[in-house]
Amino acid sequence: MEFVRPASLAEALAVRAHRPEAVPLAGGTDVMVELNFDRRRPETLLDLTGIEELATVSVADGQVRLGAGVPYARVIDELGGRLPGLAAASRTVGSPQIRNRGTVGGNLGAASPAGDTHPVLLASGARMELASVRGSRLVAAERFYLGPGRTVLAPDELITAVHLPALSGAEQFSKVGTRNAMVIAVCSLALVLRPHYVGAAFGSAGPVPRRAEEAERFLTTELPWDDPAPLPDTLVERFGALVAGAADPIDDVRGTADYRRHALAVLARRALTWAWRDHWNREGVRSCA
Repeated sequence: MEFVRPASLAEALAVRAHRPEAVPLAGGTDVMVELNFDRRRPETLLDLTGIEELATVSVADGQVRLGAGVPYARVIDELGGRLPGLAAASRTVGSPQIRNRGTVGGNLGAASPAGDTHPVLLASGARMELASVRGSRLVAAERFYLGPGRTVLAPDELITAVHLPALSGAEQFSKVGTRNAMVIAVCSLALVLRPHYVGAAFGSAGPVPRRAEEAERFLTTELPWDDPAPLPDTLVERFGALVAGAADPIDDVRGTADYRRHALAVLARRALTWAWRDHWNREGVRSCA
């Protein structure tokens, strides 16, 4: 196995163009497990950990550009105020050691349906920045995933950044696992509420993480955006049912399909209740400013 460690993004893209079979190594929290269990034996590893351009964060025009090499620990420590949903998802990833190494870009590259950051990126309307020697492009999150472990990434491309709106509403993330920590999600859900915008997405309940589009349309139309009163039980229940109905889960060692649908409905109801409260807390702060 050959180990290649470029010093710059331009050099990494050149290697990627010349050796598209090379496996990118970011935090290594997925790749090294596969190597240790002999599930994968690539001819070339492309180490991206020393590339400064992938480890930067910038904010402009209400958008956060998060470098693909930024670890979860930095998302939690530095971006909790601007990206609370992504920070909440990052807190559920593995152990402190894994959060210090693992990256959002690596999570995207692995494209596991159970990846913790995927629902937040979908619900937030994030865009993935993909680059090659041919140039760069932005891909909407809902177009990025093709199947388990499969994305729209071309053989010569690398994930260089994620673009997300800075906080402009309420964001929630929660997941169900077989224990409280160090666990792959049985199912997970993210909900974003901005004025007259709803983003709802789930993971580990289908071949790809996906948005619950009918549930989003229902809430966008039915939420009493100008009324801070608690939401009617019928509205909350309907939203939960629509989220669960959008899922296409399977039975596996972590849970049954029926359990996943039930759990998603519960997560959706809770997330909506919490997000609605946060939405009006934030509106109250703005009205007093």
